Formats: sequence, C-alpha cells, structure tokens
Amino acid sequence: MKQLYIKQKVLSLSGKFTVKDQQEKDVYYVEGSFMKIPKTFSIMNTAREEVALITKKVFSFLPKFFVEVNGQEVLTIKKEFSFIKARYSIDAAGIDVHGNWWEMDFQVLQYGEVVGKVSKEWFTWGDSYKVQILNEEMESIIIALVVAIDCVKADQAAASSAAVT
Repeated sequence: MKQLYIKQKVLSLSGKFTVKDQQEKDVYYVEGSFMKIPKTFSIMNTAREEVALITKKVFSFLPKFFVEVNGQEVLTIKKEFSFIKARYSIDAAGIDVHGNWWEMDFQVLQYGEVVGKVSKEWFTWGDSYKVQILNEEMESIIIALVVAIDCVKADQAAASSAAVT
C-alpha cells in the first residue's frame, strides 16, 4: 500500500500545489489555470509530463468537470438539479466512490474492489488529504479524482459566496 498526501496552500492564487509521499518527496505537481476559460487543472509527474487533466465544461447549465488520465476521459463529475442541497454525481466506467466524498472521507472501488482510500487530515493549515493507494495501476486516476472533487468543492464554495453578495 502506498500513501500520498495532498496539501493545498491556503491563499494561493496560482492554484499550484504538490502531492507528496510519506518521505515528503514530491510525486505529482498540480497546476490550475487561474482566470482562464476553460478552467483546467493539470497533474504532472516528477518529469513534468502531464498524466491527468481536469477541465470544467464551459457554457453548461449545471457545472460539469471532465477528468482525463493519459489522454483518455475516465470520469465526469456533474452537478444535478436540486432545489435544496447541491448534489453531484460521478460517472465513470467501473469506478465507484463509497462514503462521504463531500467531506473527503471515502473509498474508491473498481469493479467492486477497493483500490484507494481518501481521508481529510484535520488540524492542518489549508486542505490536506491522505490518499492510500491499494492498486498502484489506479494511482493517477485516484489522484485525479481527489483533485477533481476538490475543484468541484471550490467551485461550489465560490458560487455560494457569489450568490450571498
């Protein structure tokens, strides 16, 4: 089992952060396109080669995020129409998320088998997540999924604060 840690910098306008291993070494680099349309997040390995791309669909009635890993679309996160509470669904072939993914406490399953676990690290500055990889072939997809969910949450928070003002 491999453990990785995602820690975003609070107050970072650039949308750049890293994914580290247990020895605090950088494993992935994440760069967001701040103030660009469409909004994207690129996930790169240590050789700075893109392994995943998250794109927010432009001109969509409800927010929708596409996740590509190694050039192939692997999942979509979309907001569902609801009057009471924001609801989202994750569409992916053979991939399920069980648990409270809005609170970042969930398991990632592939065809019914647990391949990863995600939990929020409490009492840290900024958002920090521990990601346990049980199937290393799924590592890029799991990291992309966690970053995509975090993008959805940030987008929802921005939409909520804009509606209040």
